[in-house]
Amino acid sequence: MMISKFRVLLFVSIFATVVYGQNKLLTIQDAVLKGRSSLAPKRLQGLAFIPESNRISYIDKNTLYVLEPTKAQVIYNLSVAGLNTQLKAQKMDTVAAFEGLLWKDERSFYFKSAKQEWVFATDSKTITSSERKTNPEGLENLEEFKAGERYAYVKENNVFVYNAGLTEQVTKDGSYEIVNGKSVHRDEFGITKGLFWSPNGNALAYYRMDQKDVTDYPIIDWTTYPAANANIKYPMAGNRSHYVTLHVYNLKNNTSLQIKTQGPKEQYLTNVAWSPDEKTIYMAVLNREQNHYQLNSYDAQTGEFIKTLFEEKDERYVEPQHPVLFVKNNPGQFIWQSRKDGYNHLYLYTSDGKLIKQLTKGAWEVKAVNGFDAKGENLFFHANEQSPVNQDFYSVNLKSGKISRLTQGNGFHMAVMSSKGDVFIDGFSSSTVPREYNIVNAKTGKALNFFKAENPVKDYKTGSWNLFSIKNPDGTDLYCRLFRPCDFDSTKKYPVIVYLYNGPHSQLVTNTWMAGGELWYQYMAQKGYIVFTLDGRGTSNRGKAFEQVIHRNLGSNEMADQLSGLDYLKSLPYVDATRVGVFGWSYGGFMSTSLMTRQPGAFKVGVAGGPVIDWSYYEIMYGERYMDMPQENKEGYERNNLLNHVEKLKGKLLMIHGAQDNVVVWQHSMMYLKKAVEKGVQVDYYVYPGHEHNVLGKDRAHLMEKICNYFIENL
Repeated sequence: MMISKFRVLLFVSIFATVVYGQNKLLTIQDAVLKGRSSLAPKRLQGLAFIPESNRISYIDKNTLYVLEPTKAQVIYNLSVAGLNTQLKAQKMDTVAAFEGLLWKDERSFYFKSAKQEWVFATDSKTITSSERKTNPEGLENLEEFKAGERYAYVKENNVFVYNAGLTEQVTKDGSYEIVNGKSVHRDEFGITKGLFWSPNGNALAYYRMDQKDVTDYPIIDWTTYPAANANIKYPMAGNRSHYVTLHVYNLKNNTSLQIKTQGPKEQYLTNVAWSPDEKTIYMAVLNREQNHYQLNSYDAQTGEFIKTLFEEKDERYVEPQHPVLFVKNNPGQFIWQSRKDGYNHLYLYTSDGKLIKQLTKGAWEVKAVNGFDAKGENLFFHANEQSPVNQDFYSVNLKSGKISRLTQGNGFHMAVMSSKGDVFIDGFSSSTVPREYNIVNAKTGKALNFFKAENPVKDYKTGSWNLFSIKNPDGTDLYCRLFRPCDFDSTKKYPVIVYLYNGPHSQLVTNTWMAGGELWYQYMAQKGYIVFTLDGRGTSNRGKAFEQVIHRNLGSNEMADQLSGLDYLKSLPYVDATRVGVFGWSYGGFMSTSLMTRQPGAFKVGVAGGPVIDWSYYEIMYGERYMDMPQENKEGYERNNLLNHVEKLKGKLLMIHGAQDNVVVWQHSMMYLKKAVEKGVQVDYYVYPGHEHNVLGKDRAHLMEKICNYFIENL
C-alpha cells in the first residue's frame, strides 16, 4: 500500500524529527534502571508554593531554594551542610537530606532527623522541637486530618482513629472476608482509598467490603519450603461480587452508622464526598451493569437517603470517576465531571442537583481539575483542547463561562496554582524539550523561566524520533511515534518492534520528552531497530465514541487500527516488512497474542507479558464494563478468547507472566500453554517468581534484557 493512502499528518512546529547523541552506548541496565532516574529529564524535588504565599520552594543538589515569583529570583537558600552546622551548634544529630520538609509558614519549615521532627526558623536560624506529634510510621492506609494529631488507619482489616492522644478502634469485625477502611471495587471508578475525613475532622466515612461470596483464588508463594498457598478474593466476570457499604464514625460520641443505600447488594458505591457543613454525604451509586448511575445525597447524622440529584445512563457504559467538588466560598454549588455529551467536561450544579450550566464544551477532554482562585470565581483545569497529545492549563469563570488558556507552547504542561490563584508554576516538556519550569502570571500571561533540564542522554549515541498521526480506513486520526536506528540510512532496510497497549485508560503517545517513549527504545535503536507505537481506538482522552467502539468486542477494532499502523510501516522504504515484531504487557499482552494468532503472519515475532487470554477469567468491574457478562455476550467472549486461536500461531511467541500476578492471574497464560500443547503449537515461556502483575525493581532489567534479546535472536 502506498504512503499517500494514509494521509500522514506531520505537525512540523510540534512534531519535528529529533536527532541527539554522541558516542556513548547504553547498556540494558542503563536503559531500564536509570531510564526513570539519572537518565530521565531532571525534576526539581519538593517544588511547591509556600503556604499562604506566592513564594516558591524547591530542593536541588541538597540545597533548599526559595524564589520570589515576580522576578523568579532566589531570595533564600540553605544547604544540608548549612542546616547541619546549626544542628551541631545545638548539639543535635545531623541529617543527610531534607527529609519530611514541610513549610509551617512563610518563615519556618518542619524537617525530620532520625529520631524526631523539628522546626527550622529561616530568620533566626533557630531549631526547636515540632509542636506536632511525629507522624506514625508504617501504619496501613493512613489518612491524616491533621498531621500527627488526628488520623485514621487500618490494622488487620479494622479501622482505628487516633485523636487527642487516644486511639479508638472503630470496627471489630475485620477479617479475611470483611475488609474495613480500604479501597474497594478493585480500585475502579476513581477509587483510591477507603477512609474519608469530613471537612472539619468531626467524622470519618469508611468503606466496608463483605467478600464472603467472592470465590477464593490461589496465589502460590514459591519462596517458602514447601511452597505455600495464600488465597485472595478474585471476582471473575459473571460470578458473585463483593458487597460494599459506607459507614460514618462520629468522633464526638464514638459511634458508627451505616449509610442506607438502596438497590441490590451487587452495585458500586463511588465518588464519596462530604458537604462543607459535614451534614451530607454525596455518592455515586452505579449498577452492576455499569450503564446507569445515580448521584445521591444522604444524611450524615442518620444515614438516611435524602434524594437523587441526577442520574446518567448509556447504552454501553458510564464510568463516574470524580466526586463532587464544592465551589470555594459557595457551599450551595458544586462541580461535576461527565462524558454525557461525548467528552469529559465540567458542569456546575446547585447543591440540590439543579444544573446551572455546562462550563466546558467541545471535541476535547478535561483531564484534571486543579481547584479555585481565592474568591472561588474561577476554576482551573488541565485539558487537551489544542491536540489529543498535548496538555494545557486553563481557567473558566463560573459566572460568565469564559475559558482562558493560561499556558503557551506546543507540548505538555503540568501546572500548580498558588493559593491566591494569580501565579502558577508551569512544568513543561515536549517531544524535543526534556523539561523546564516557569513562573507564570495568570492575568498577564508573562512567564519567567527558572529551570531548564539538559538532555539526559546527550552523551549517548541515540536514534531520531518523531511524533505524527495517520488515518485509519474510517478516517480517524491515530497518533504515533517512531524511533529510528542510530546512524540511520534511508537506503537500508530495518526491522521494527511495535510496542503497544491499546486498551482503556491508557495513552502512550504524548507530546512529552521523546514522545513519551522509554529509554530501552534507544537501546534497540543502537542495535539497529525501529521502534513504533500507535494509540488506536479504545485508548483514552479522545472522547467516548473513540473508546467505546471496543464495547462487547475487546480486541477486534484495536487490531484493525494496529494493522493500519503496520500497513503504514510497510509503506516506508526503509522498513523490512518481513521482520516486524510486536510487544505489549497486560492489555498489550492480550493485543500482542491476538495479533500473532488472529492475524497470523502479520508479525514475525511477538512478546506478550501478563496477557489476558480469556476475558471470562478477568475481574468483574473492568471485564463486565467493556464486555458485559459472559452470559450476556457469549459470542463476544468466544470471538476474543485467544484459546480459540492458538493453532493459528505463525512465527515466534514469547509469553511472560509474574507468578504472583493478582490482576491478570497466572491461569491465563497457563491455559494458553495447555492449549498449545494440545494443538502441537510451540510457544516460548518465562515466569518471574515473586512478582505480581509487573516485574519491578532490579529484576526489570532482567525482564527487558530477555525481551530485547528475543527480538535480536528472532527478528
